[in-house]
Amino acid sequence: MTLSPVTAKRLAMIHAKPTGDPPLLAVLKGERRDPPPVWLMRQAGRYLPEYRELRTQKGGFLELVYDSDAAAEITLQPIRRFGMDGAILFSDILIVPHAMGQGLRFGPGEGPQLSPALVDGICDALEPQPLHLQKIYATVAKVCAQLPPQVTMLGFAGSPWTVATYMVAGHGSKDQGEARRLAYQDPAAFQALVDRIVDVTVDYLSGQIEAGVQAVQLFDSWAGSLAPAQFERWVIAPTAEIVSRLMVRHGEVPIIGFPKGAGAKLAAYAAETGVDAVGLDETIDPEWADAMLPADMPVQGNLDPLALIAGGEALSTAVTRIRTAFDERPHVFNLGHGILPDAPIAHVEQLLAMLRRPL
Repeated sequence: MTLSPVTAKRLAMIHAKPTGDPPLLAVLKGERRDPPPVWLMRQAGRYLPEYRELRTQKGGFLELVYDSDAAAEITLQPIRRFGMDGAILFSDILIVPHAMGQGLRFGPGEGPQLSPALVDGICDALEPQPLHLQKIYATVAKVCAQLPPQVTMLGFAGSPWTVATYMVAGHGSKDQGEARRLAYQDPAAFQALVDRIVDVTVDYLSGQIEAGVQAVQLFDSWAGSLAPAQFERWVIAPTAEIVSRLMVRHGEVPIIGFPKGAGAKLAAYAAETGVDAVGLDETIDPEWADAMLPADMPVQGNLDPLALIAGGEALSTAVTRIRTAFDERPHVFNLGHGILPDAPIAHVEQLLAMLRRPL
């Protein structure tokens, strides 16, 4: 029997011998480490005074993303300050629709705005802007040239469903209603849009890898808004397509899938997409996840960002519960979502001190 590339890679990870890889990369390839490696989603950002100072100097968010020197500096700031095990590229999931030709702006005090809104799902009139992606690859190369060898460089992209919700509505929303309506009313048009996003995303992640990224994460921030059948079609299927195609190009690079809000659908996501590791949001019971996910599959997460803000005993209790649940499984410690702008630096330091001790 011939194994699929996804199955062959998973089996190789399960039976892999310890390697000389950096801690985070080793865990994503199936090793268990105690203490676990750690990085935090949005670790390069607004809670850091050095980030705020640089943003004041350089201007708006998008200007920082497309200034490869500034973006590299921001990516490296939490590595210098905290010694994280992973450096996450400073960028945004909406770089893909911007490169596809949609206008993108981040206004003061408001979320991202994309224009024109693709309410009918048709993007044929958009003029691709590949230079936007080249600027991101330049950032990756600059970071990799300065990164300590024990730190893993992480790239990322938005998953097709989440990216499509912004492209259709032209902005973020609480229930992703515009995209969900289009997916029901004209599934062929919505499928064509998702397919286009898949194509660009595969090339984009491949470009990041060629520039030096060692692992990638797919952010599906709005996966939790879909009914089960829609979740299968618009979250699982496109993710599986991206994973399959990336494995052909870069079979050695681990892929983390993060379907925020998936809940009980997480088990199907882990089994069917082919991702190497699954990120867990803060609503997932870690003991349930350990019981339901494939044996030996690396997991990432899932501290509530508000527990980090609380600090003290609340933080200590939450950290111990997560680590105990995953003490026999490859585990990357992380938040269940991005670090919040008002997270105290002292609490991040408390978290890291706890994590750097064996359980």
